[in-house]
Amino acid sequence: MQTLEEDYCATSWLVHHPFGAEDQAAMAAMRAIVEPNKGKLQGVAARVPYDAIMERVAAPAGVVYEAGRVGGVSGWWCRPETARLGQAVMHIHGGWFNFGSAQAFRHFVGHIAAHAGVAAFVPDYRLAPEHPFPAAAEDVRACYFSLVEQGFSKIAVTGDSAGGTLALGLLAHLAANSDGASKALVGGVALSPATDLSLSGESWSTRAAADPYFTKPQVTDLVNSYLHGHDPTDPLASPLHADLAGLAPVRVHVGDDEVLLDDSVRFVEHAIASGVDARLDVWEGMVHGFLGGVGRLTASNEALQLIGEFLNDRFAGAAIQK
Repeated sequence: MQTLEEDYCATSWLVHHPFGAEDQAAMAAMRAIVEPNKGKLQGVAARVPYDAIMERVAAPAGVVYEAGRVGGVSGWWCRPETARLGQAVMHIHGGWFNFGSAQAFRHFVGHIAAHAGVAAFVPDYRLAPEHPFPAAAEDVRACYFSLVEQGFSKIAVTGDSAGGTLALGLLAHLAANSDGASKALVGGVALSPATDLSLSGESWSTRAAADPYFTKPQVTDLVNSYLHGHDPTDPLASPLHADLAGLAPVRVHVGDDEVLLDDSVRFVEHAIASGVDARLDVWEGMVHGFLGGVGRLTASNEALQLIGEFLNDRFAGAAIQK
């Protein structure tokens, strides 16, 4: 299998993290469990088992959870006991636009909130196929603008997988429509985002065997359910194709064993070429959703630490080096 170094030249914006010995053993055990079900999560039928997987994420200490509603969108607040006032994270959950819920993701987002030192809200945006594109993006925007109206002066937007797609889409929308609400945005973090819904990245081939979760036919069906005939290269659906000039500082994390690897690489390349403060962290041996292994995987713990440092710097208004 090709390595990242063979695929891409070394760059100042790409940081490659090696595969530790302890994580190698843990990942081998995980693969033995999940690979027999590769490609089987589909549509509405996947919602219950997918939520069950996310519910297994270890809960962080010192975080209180509360159901809420922001901008007409229900969801969950994750509040660290020492959260700073007037600042918030909005995290958009994953699930290929067809499954996932704020409740199932609350413990995972609780870790992000704890590392950032602020409250985080996870919206239950509308899901396909009942609510195809652009319903999810509309809900995410409504939630963000409502946070601003509620008086949050500094907001970071984070998201994983399809939630990363929606997070980057929101950042691109705010960059293109500068107004009072966009001034509250301090930055964004995307975890293994799907930035190109035409699924044209080379890693759909080069990482097809390494990825233990997804197959291209499976994801094609999920994306088609979401787009419902809409053009997959529309910048509103695929942030890779958006004008990124003026985008807020952004950090992207992805596993080296993901079919979505190239979606992260190409997006950050595009962002850098557009003058954006962007960085890509690639984690060797890691698979999609590896940050959910917090407490069990060293890579998960280290990635969350980096995310927390970035968000704390952004909330503090510190200059981030390109």
